[in-house]
Amino acid sequence: MSQQTIVPDATVTLHFAIKLTDGQVIDSNFESAPATFVVGDGQLLDGFENALLGMQAGDEAVIDILPEQGFGMSNPSNMQRLPRKQFGDMALEPGLVVSFADGSDSELPGVVTEFDERMVTIDFNHPLAGKNLKFEVKILTVE
Repeated sequence: MSQQTIVPDATVTLHFAIKLTDGQVIDSNFESAPATFVVGDGQLLDGFENALLGMQAGDEAVIDILPEQGFGMSNPSNMQRLPRKQFGDMALEPGLVVSFADGSDSELPGVVTEFDERMVTIDFNHPLAGKNLKFEVKILTVE
């Protein structure tokens, strides 16, 4: 019986790690239960799914994911300057993640990049936007 290849709509079980190019691990399930998803169901970004197409159970790979294939490029229009008074007496520091209501009963995280006594600059880009990533995978099953 031939081994099934990863194609659209295939059910794939795998171990994965997403790393920065310096080796820092962003997410990994190698030390826990594997993940199962259906190719095209939206659980993985298209760039990650496309990198898996053609692989089979037992395959292992480390795949370079460019920003355009991953979380996109950093968009300057996602940088917002807001009045400092909007933050009340909150202790601000660069890198602090702040949640903002997005008008649809959910919250949008933003990262403080700089501030002074009058204004605060918030970055609403995904934290991995603009980053080259390493996608390490071990395919366990393909159905």
